[in-house]
Amino acid sequence: MSDENKKNPTPGIAGIPPGTTEELPQVLPILPLRNSVFFPGGVLPLAVGRQKTIALIKDAVRDDQVIGVVTQRRAEEEDPGASDLHPMGTVARIVKLLKMGEDNYSLVVQGLSRFKITELVQEAPYLKARIEPVEDQPLGEDVEVEALSINLKKLAREVIELMPELPAAATELVESITHPGHLADLIAANVDVSIEEKQQVLETVDLKQRMKLVLELLNRKREILKLSSKIDSQVKGEMSKTQREYYLRQQLKAIKEELGDLTDEEEEDLDELAERLKKVGLPPEVEKVAHKEMNRLRSIPAASSEYTVARTYLEWLADLPWAKKTEDNLDIENARQVLDADHYDIQKVKKRILEYLAVRKLKNDMRGPILCLVGPPGVGKTSLGQSIARAIGRKFVRLSLGGVRDEAEIRGHRRTYVGALPGRIIQSMKKAGTVNPVMLLDEVDKLGADFRGDPSAALLEVLDPEQNNTFSDHYLDVPYDLSRILFIATANQLEPIPAPLRDRMEIIELPGYTFDEKEHIARRHLIRKQLKEHGITEEQAEVTDAALAKIITGYTREAGVRNLERRIADVARSVAVEVASGRTEKRLVDENDVPDMLGPEKFYNEVAERTEVSGVATGLAWTAAGGDILFIEATRMPGKGSLTLTGQLGDVMKESAQAALSWVRGKSRFLGIEGNFLEKADVHIHFPAGAIPKDGPSAGVTIVTALVSLLTGIHCRGDTAMTGEITLRGNVLPVGGIKEKVLAAHRAGIKRVVLPERNRKDTIDIPEQAKQEVEFHFVSNLDEVLELTLEKTPFVENPAPAVPEVGGNVTPEVRA
Repeated sequence: MSDENKKNPTPGIAGIPPGTTEELPQVLPILPLRNSVFFPGGVLPLAVGRQKTIALIKDAVRDDQVIGVVTQRRAEEEDPGASDLHPMGTVARIVKLLKMGEDNYSLVVQGLSRFKITELVQEAPYLKARIEPVEDQPLGEDVEVEALSINLKKLAREVIELMPELPAAATELVESITHPGHLADLIAANVDVSIEEKQQVLETVDLKQRMKLVLELLNRKREILKLSSKIDSQVKGEMSKTQREYYLRQQLKAIKEELGDLTDEEEEDLDELAERLKKVGLPPEVEKVAHKEMNRLRSIPAASSEYTVARTYLEWLADLPWAKKTEDNLDIENARQVLDADHYDIQKVKKRILEYLAVRKLKNDMRGPILCLVGPPGVGKTSLGQSIARAIGRKFVRLSLGGVRDEAEIRGHRRTYVGALPGRIIQSMKKAGTVNPVMLLDEVDKLGADFRGDPSAALLEVLDPEQNNTFSDHYLDVPYDLSRILFIATANQLEPIPAPLRDRMEIIELPGYTFDEKEHIARRHLIRKQLKEHGITEEQAEVTDAALAKIITGYTREAGVRNLERRIADVARSVAVEVASGRTEKRLVDENDVPDMLGPEKFYNEVAERTEVSGVATGLAWTAAGGDILFIEATRMPGKGSLTLTGQLGDVMKESAQAALSWVRGKSRFLGIEGNFLEKADVHIHFPAGAIPKDGPSAGVTIVTALVSLLTGIHCRGDTAMTGEITLRGNVLPVGGIKEKVLAAHRAGIKRVVLPERNRKDTIDIPEQAKQEVEFHFVSNLDEVLELTLEKTPFVENPAPAVPEVGGNVTPEVRA
């Protein structure tokens, strides 16, 4: 047991006046007190259990001597020393002692006067200290002391009235005390304040200061009790109101049961739904609509179809995130590591995301960016969205827009329709569960339009930072804030995206991968992933560098890595068959094993072979898959001077061929070609891969080169490819898709590329590896093109005189 109060101290016993300091010994045995402060004039029951204290009590009773009661600084200290005791305590007399057990005593002590410890003179078997008595100041005719006493008694009466658990005699006791010091000590002993504050009162010797301090403590206690009483009254009032509402609701339920309306379970469901609506943090405008709809729902019979419609609407409002959000991880270094771990290269996108995080770190209320990643299939646009969400610690939702033709898919249907639902944007927000997810709008270039509306027009509001904070879904019919979403759209081509929608997005183009990049991605991601998915460990199989190079060059020809992953999966399945058949040693897949696993090579370098004859030139074309090389073949046969074009060509490409032929005819005497070469011959220009539609002006220089090669017999260089639009005057104009075309040439093994001079600036985005392995030549006119693309110069030193009937650069009549 411990030395601590069992109840609050009471005033002194009659006949033993408190405050007595007569005949006090210079050395007193010290009884440490825990969790209480003992004042002069008080009576305190104690339970004693510590051996040192028991020894002290026995000696004090035997010798009939007084003791010193001092409060410990820390109650948990079992064996206190001089530093563990407060410097001032109370001289006490033991008035009663009872033995409760073998080592347990109960005693009652009465406080006599204050004393101050000057030094500790003994620690065993119990504490003894040299003391200095502290006497109260003598009382005189002091008006301030009298006023303080009146205020103390008044405040004490108020506090006692606010505490109904105290007996009525407490007021009489306070009124009966005439000594101001005893009054202050009595109140301090009984008021509910901290040990430190009580000890401060005990150590305050100056009577006025002590009374002021007690007055302050008592005043604070009164304010606390008043506030507690006020809160109690409010709670009782609320309880009374709640009980009344409950009674009325019970009556209403009974009436509804008689009328066949909502059952108890349905009412409970509606109450639960109403509670959910309160907790989701609805904006005031939406909360007003929800409250009105809930009141309407309670008045509709459950069997009515309107009941289901209204109930479903409120369920949607309750399920949507209105205020819940995830905190962004603004650690830029962490985001960089996550993005680098998931995707190789694509520095433009990574740089943009890190810029966004940096600005968010500096400006907390920044709106989410609206990015559009444009690139060929398989370069990682969709998976990049997931990595961005993981890097910044947000939820991720994907919204596939490919083939969407109905505006209601975006905005939702109005509730007047049977089976109406919100649009995909709101559905995705419900799935995300937060107001600031990363939302991927996949294949935004595949949106369609028909009689049901244009979904791309509906997306204008979604992707407009000035409007999407009040996005209105037809089903909800209340504003919903989309401004905190980080939108990422993906597309293979920019052209099909309507201009107003394209204007609202920040376009970031993703180029195709080079050979080295594909090799790195395969080593770092694809091989590990496919081996794991097929149940093969890295100790059971390994793909050599030569085998991987053969798969990349001989079995895939793409801008991305999707087909490469499929071929690696084929290899993994072949290895899985061997492992499942009992193979125990590690399977090393080398380049000689690849044909057995994947079949014969599907792609090979045919440039040199195709250009072994004159009349064949290598061009470059842009495609949605990232660009490709294009062979243009020209041949001449007896005929009547017509031009035949085949290969599913568009009108622009046909006109480019006509312009090319006209330029060659105009330049024929400088090229050593007979001026009348078309009089008894037909020219046929063919663009292979005839099943694929082709159009655009960028094949102009290639057509000219093929025609000149055919008519002069000079072969085109097998290591050179070209692109550029031409004019009748022989100028070479800039074209688009330079990056994709150069990467296609690099994949095909082309070593030299001829580009228009005005496209020089576009080569800045070409990957460094392609720049190092491909030689670039920039030209302004066709004369330069022919010098670079043919094996020898086609121009003659002494051109034949001009034919009078035919002008220099006159275009012959073109028949439609």
